[in-house]
Amino acid sequence: MQLLSQATNSSVHAVAHEVVIGVPPVIWFIREQMRPHRKGLSLPQFRALVLIDRNPEASLSDIAEQCSASLPTTSRLIAGLVAKGLVTRKGCSDDRRQLELAITRLGRDMLDTAWAAVQKRVEEELQPLTDVQRKTIHNAMRLLQGVFGSLELPDRQNSREFPDSAKNHKNHKEASRVFAAAASKSKPLTRASK
Repeated sequence: MQLLSQATNSSVHAVAHEVVIGVPPVIWFIREQMRPHRKGLSLPQFRALVLIDRNPEASLSDIAEQCSASLPTTSRLIAGLVAKGLVTRKGCSDDRRQLELAITRLGRDMLDTAWAAVQKRVEEELQPLTDVQRKTIHNAMRLLQGVFGSLELPDRQNSREFPDSAKNHKNHKEASRVFAAAASKSKPLTRASK
């Protein structure tokens, strides 16, 4: 792996190219690791659960839009999550046509377990790298988060609490949508040998 500090071509075009070809395999790897932790949920249900958790103010319309589904389809999808005890749904006091959606402790625990398992697998993949290589990736990811946003998942070594939604990054909603969309794409390309 070439370190960023050693890169000879740092033009915007070259950096964008590296992001475009480098990020999708990481997303595919994460998606594949996440799949066994869906606990019987359909992929759209799992995506909706992630979206509700990351966007507590999201309405049924927001979830439908981010899942690219109709309102009736999304309503049935949410009903399934409610029936499984993963989400609560109640009428909004300000507008009876709106629903307030919230993830339950059971739903949050399910996501927490899935995120922790995926992070452990990513750690295993990064373990063979040198400290300098890991630091380079860490710094690069921080830079990308500043540009594109972050899911702002909790640090699994220091906390089991979820972040306060009021503190989320300005692009957090878009990052959640992109992650959820990436989680539904077709089977990943074969990973390059190490």
